[in-house]
Amino acid sequence: MNIKIHSIHFDADSKLLELIDKKLSRMENFFDKIIGAEVFLKLEGKGQISDKIAEIKVSIPGKVLFSEEKSKAFEQSVDAAFENMLRQIKRQKEKESHE
Repeated sequence: MNIKIHSIHFDADSKLLELIDKKLSRMENFFDKIIGAEVFLKLEGKGQISDKIAEIKVSIPGKVLFSEEKSKAFEQSVDAAFENMLRQIKRQKEKESHE
């Protein structure tokens, strides 16, 4: 599976990139038809408080699944978006096995 990580308006550190790569690679254990994944990391700042947004887009045959989460730390945003994406992938796999 091809994984692309985009950090918008900042440079993500290698620790965060490794975490994302490791997590998303696990998705193939649940669904082997994944074509690729894209992760967008964004900072949304208003004054002193800035939220960290993680968006995950996963391409499977005939569909693109999308998950977006926002929190105070990128690790939390990535974890939440990943869990959301896993639920979608499992639902998709279930749907396909019933067809």
